[in-house]
Amino acid sequence: MAVGATLHCLTGCSIGEIVGLMVGAAAGWANLPTTVLSIALAFVFGYSLSALPLVRGGIGVAAALGLVLAADTISIATMEIVDNLVMLVIPGAMDAGLPDPLFWLSMPISLTIAFFAAWPVNRALLRRGKGHAVTHHALGEGATMHNAPLVIGISAFLGGGLIASIGTILQ
Repeated sequence: MAVGATLHCLTGCSIGEIVGLMVGAAAGWANLPTTVLSIALAFVFGYSLSALPLVRGGIGVAAALGLVLAADTISIATMEIVDNLVMLVIPGAMDAGLPDPLFWLSMPISLTIAFFAAWPVNRALLRRGKGHAVTHHALGEGATMHNAPLVIGISAFLGGGLIASIGTILQ
């Protein structure tokens, strides 16, 4: 369950960061406002991905949001801190835009390291009956997380971005 919770976090972070970068690049923003937007969107998408199954399971939107705020904030914050620190350490990664293969190579590296940083956080939360244990309990103990679509989606998205960026260089 900790792997599934961390994959949900990873998916939201990935979507938020890339959408934030796209908006920042299109608006001509510098790194700081683009990073702030990306982090904010990582939380928005992370919370949304966790709230959606709860709402589908019959829990009201307000109650679902309350549950995911309690369940996911520490995990998303851990992932965002580590992910952005890794991107800062990789030379040129923060200045690489979407058409740059460096972005698409550094993003999976930073997200993988962030995954392994957030995974023990989620395990500790689950052991204490917190984190995704809260949302799992709200859905019923028989509820399962389907992780394969998350892994496939993240991999396809990052791989597609890398291929597209290489294509722009080869033109």
